[in-house]
Amino acid sequence: MKRSSHASCASCPFREPERICRAENGKAPKEGCSTVLYPELNAKACAEMENDAELMRFAKEASLQEAACYGVSPYDPSKRQPLKPRIMETIEFAQRMGYHRLGLAFCLALWSEAKALAEILESHGFEVVSVCCKVGRVDKSFMGLTDEEKIFPGMEPMCNPITQALILNEEKCDLNLMLGLCVGHDSLFLKYIEGPVTVVAVKDRLLGHAPLNALYSFYYKFLKK
Repeated sequence: MKRSSHASCASCPFREPERICRAENGKAPKEGCSTVLYPELNAKACAEMENDAELMRFAKEASLQEAACYGVSPYDPSKRQPLKPRIMETIEFAQRMGYHRLGLAFCLALWSEAKALAEILESHGFEVVSVCCKVGRVDKSFMGLTDEEKIFPGMEPMCNPITQALILNEEKCDLNLMLGLCVGHDSLFLKYIEGPVTVVAVKDRLLGHAPLNALYSFYYKFLKK
C-alpha cells in the first residue's frame, strides 16, 4: 500500500493532550501521523504481545516500572513528578523481571563509571558480566586504517562492539546494559546482541555524555546551520 506521507510525529502541530495518540477524540495532522498511517502495524504489534506471554509480561513490567518512577507533586496533587534516576529504575526493572545475571558493555573511556555501576548492581544482588570496548586488542589496521587515520599513530586497538555482544551472548545474560558506546559502535552492538538491552548512557565526548544539552544550549542554533 503506497502512502502519501511518511511518519513525522516530531513535527506534530498539536499540544500533547489534544493529539490522537493521547486522546480518544484527539486531533491528527493531515499528513505524517503514525497512528493514522499505520493502524495495521499497531494491530500487528498488539497481536505479537497477545501471542507471547513473556513479551506481554516484559511490556507490562516496563509500564509498571514507568509508573513507579513518579510520585504525587507536593505542590499540585493533580500533577506527578519524577522520583528516581535511570540507574535505580534499571535496578528495579531487573528485579521485577527476576533477572540475576546482567551484562555490561562499556566504553573504556568510561571505565570509572562502569566500575561504580557494577559495584552498585552487585550490591543489589546481581551478577555482573562486563566487557570493555577494546576487548581482543585488534589493531585498527585490521580495518584498513592508516596511521594518519588513527587518533594516535602506531598500535591502536579498535572498538570491538561485535565481540562485546558475542561474549555477552555466550555468558547468557538476562539483561544487557550499554554504557557509553560510540556512535556506530552502539549500532553494531545492538545488531549482534541477543536478548533485551537497555541504555544507561550514550557517548558525547564534548557534553559530558549528555547529548540533549546540544538541544538546550547555544549549540542548538549552531547545529541547525
